[in-house]
Amino acid sequence: MNEQAYRNYLKSRKSSHKTNYYLLSLKELEQNHKEFPAKPRLLLHACCAVCASYPLEFLANHFQLTVYYNNSNIWPKEEYDRRLSELRRYLSETDPSIELITTPYHHEAYMKPLEPMKDDPEGFGRCFYCYAVRMNEAFAYAETHGFDFFTTVMSISRQKDSQKMNEIGKSLSRLHPTVRYFYSDFKKGGGQVRKDELSALHGLYRQDYCGCEYSWKNTHPDTCL
Repeated sequence: MNEQAYRNYLKSRKSSHKTNYYLLSLKELEQNHKEFPAKPRLLLHACCAVCASYPLEFLANHFQLTVYYNNSNIWPKEEYDRRLSELRRYLSETDPSIELITTPYHHEAYMKPLEPMKDDPEGFGRCFYCYAVRMNEAFAYAETHGFDFFTTVMSISRQKDSQKMNEIGKSLSRLHPTVRYFYSDFKKGGGQVRKDELSALHGLYRQDYCGCEYSWKNTHPDTCL
């Protein structure tokens, strides 16, 4: 791990020069209503039902939504399947008209490029790479299938840096010019509270680690795999 890069990153997180992506998302919605005569199509990357709950509610009145579940980072396979099952259940209970797209589970191949970063602190380089890979895959699907917008639910998480998440989205948008990236900070504007309310209302399974085995070890340091 590059210690200096990590120190610089931590310093940047304390900076007062940050974009308010929640307010930016509201401005985007206002502009979209003027620009699009009908709801534009948005592909929403989702990692689990809990994180998807409030973003789906927030976006539903403004977009035609499709959910994209491409999370080969999740370990073990039983955990991947459980999160997918909960996401399916949540959609069936809230809006069965929303299509759920899934991709094949290829955990070993997915994790191989991450091995050199295995000792990175949680929420740093390894995680940034993981976010970018999944977001890029979803972005590419959105471009191929004619979506107007793409975004991810991951900015809802307290453990994920929304500034970094949106920087990644902005960078990836240059590779997929026919699809707009929808900037967001779903944790703001009461999003965290509403997420917890929806999770309780639907009895959603709430995992205690992000997804991969490195995340598991970080959360359960005294547990042998």
